[in-house]
Amino acid sequence: MRILLLIIFLLIVNCKMNKVVDNHGVHYLDKKQQNLTVNKSNKNDIILLLGPPSTKSKFDNDLWIYIERKKTRTTILKLGKKKIYVYNVLLLEIDNKGLLATKKLFNINDMNKIKFVTDETEVSYSKRSFVYDFLSSMRQKINDPLGVRAKKRKKIKSQQ
Repeated sequence: MRILLLIIFLLIVNCKMNKVVDNHGVHYLDKKQQNLTVNKSNKNDIILLLGPPSTKSKFDNDLWIYIERKKTRTTILKLGKKKIYVYNVLLLEIDNKGLLATKKLFNINDMNKIKFVTDETEVSYSKRSFVYDFLSSMRQKINDPLGVRAKKRKKIKSQQ
């Protein structure tokens, strides 16, 4: 009985009651983005404040994307499954002069509102498509590059 109580005591003492938080991306993105002002902050200010972006895209203007994600383990009843409780995405559009043109912050509640289209695209193709015809003609040329077999067939048919 004492051994069982000792084991239970050791398990309870070794269990942490603190939440373990797994961070990814820029910490406190929602607070840091408030220091950026449209048409005043430039690329250098952004990099100083937030660091390099998670993703860049180049269209008419530069689009820089910053991500913040925090995960923690859930209760013992759910077997310690990880749960996302903070997910922020900051979109910064930078004009050709290097100034901040627009900024948009999306949080986890905004992302849950996004509806995805469930329509599916029909694929219509047949066995005798262009690719099939092209590859079969290539196969014929590889098997008979000079067309000798075809000439022999025509000759045999004409003799009959």
